[in-house]
Formats: sequence, structure tokens, C-alpha cells
Amino acid sequence: MTHDIYTEVTNRIIHQLEQGVIPWQSPYFSKVGFPRNFSSGKPYHGINVFLLGSLRYTSPFFLTFLQAKELGGHVRKGEKGSLVIKYGTYTKETEGASTGDATEEQRKYLRGYTVFHASQIEGVVFPEPENVPELPATAACDHAREIVAGMPKAPAMHEGSAVPCYRPSTDSVHMPERRFFTSEEAFFSTLFHECCHSTGHGSRLARKSLLENKGIDAAGEGRKTYAEEELVAEMGASFLCAHAGIIEAELGNSAAYLQGWIDALKSKDAKGWIIRAASQAQKAADYILNIQPEA
Repeated sequence: MTHDIYTEVTNRIIHQLEQGVIPWQSPYFSKVGFPRNFSSGKPYHGINVFLLGSLRYTSPFFLTFLQAKELGGHVRKGEKGSLVIKYGTYTKETEGASTGDATEEQRKYLRGYTVFHASQIEGVVFPEPENVPELPATAACDHAREIVAGMPKAPAMHEGSAVPCYRPSTDSVHMPERRFFTSEEAFFSTLFHECCHSTGHGSRLARKSLLENKGIDAAGEGRKTYAEEELVAEMGASFLCAHAGIIEAELGNSAAYLQGWIDALKSKDAKGWIIRAASQAQKAADYILNIQPEA
């Protein structure tokens, strides 16, 4: 059991690093505070800080399934929880083989359990983050704003989500509020990434890597499809950052993200696979920029 938890924790961290996300450098720590259990009020410690902080939620509160129920709420159907671990020691009484006398022995334990973020729970009122200043609009991002406003057949876009994402089922892009980002450039770089995902929708470019995407938990060809779609979105975001004139600010993040996937998924077909992803990324960026393909 212990070995399985160690393996799962290690895999979670590796997965974050593969995507260029450094778990111990979460941009939200300084904005909303370290992750903590809402029911007990206690902060998480050790590896749990990295496991939960790397998810980049815009609220620090988590609950177990039972804690949410005890507080009169419930976890929304279909939501997936996050791993946290509890470790410590306990006393076990043993009997001596030769003497028969009882002795006490200190033993260590490591146990994993699942928690859910505030945004995944209904029926419980969580405090809003306080003292998070608004992010001022800058002239450097004027062109980025124009690019987003000019996207043809754009998906619905919403601010206020706990995590950035594109939802194919509703054809909508969801973003945290701008004030939670370290800079306006970082906000638009992330928004460009999600907009690039949206170009794969059936009503736009009908991209196979989006339409057949089974998520991060896929294995084999499914994982390769997921990785290719992530490469398409991040490469496309890099192209758009270049058009917007903010490439210098965000290129380092994109390079780390892309290199992680390339290193993780090397194969004899890797070169062709990356070239194909880059081609699809160019098409995604051109669609958003309303650049018509040459005849």
C-alpha cells in the first residue's frame, strides 16, 4: 500500500513537470494563500502543498467527500478528486516470542485519501479570496485584446472559473479572473492556449486530437492524442503571443511545457508527430487571427 502511494505521488509530480509546471512555484500561493482543509481550518503540509498547489486553483479550500456531506453540500457528479497523503506514527503492542511479555513498538504509516476543491462542491459557501488586487490593463497587451475580440465564430468566454479550461461539450472557454495571474501577459498567454483548443471544435477546424481527446488519464494512443492536442494548443498560443508582441514574456513558460511533452513521448515517430502538431498549431493560430489559407 505504501509503495503504491509513493508511486502515485511521484507520478503526479512528474506529470506536472512534463507540462512545464513546477509544482513548488504556483503563482497563486501569494494570491490566495496555501491550500487548507475548509472543515478543520488546518493547512496542508509537505508534499500535499505541492500536490494541491500545482492544480492552480483560485481558492485555497478543499474538503473530503464526507466533509462536504457533513457541511450540507455535495461533490458535483463527475468531478475527480485530488490525492493527498497523511503520514505519522502509531504504537503497536507485540508479544515477545521467547518471554511472552508484551512490548510496544513505534511504527510509521502512510495513507492516501481524496479531497475535492471548493469549485467542485455545491451547497457549501466558501469565503471569497480577500485582498487580491485587480490586474491593471497595460498597453503591452492591447494587441492581445484585439486578437481575442476579433476571433471569428468565437466560443463563449467566461471569467471566474477556478481553473482555465476549454469545454467542448458547451463550446466555452473558462478562465480565472485576471487578478489571479502574475501579469496581464500571463493571462493572455493562458487564454490563447484555451482559444487554440477551441479551434478544434467540429464547427471550426474539427481537429482529430481535440475530438478524440480522452484526457490526461488516457493510456497508449489515447495519451498520445491528449499530448498532441496539448502541444497544438501551446504552440498555437506561442504563435499568438508572437503576433501580440508578448512572446518574450511568455516564451520561457511555453518552451518548458513543450519540452516536457517532447521528452516524455519520444519515439521513432516523434519527429513527424511534432511537425504534425506544429502544422495544426499554425492552422489554429491562423483561424483565430482570421488569416485565410492560401489557395
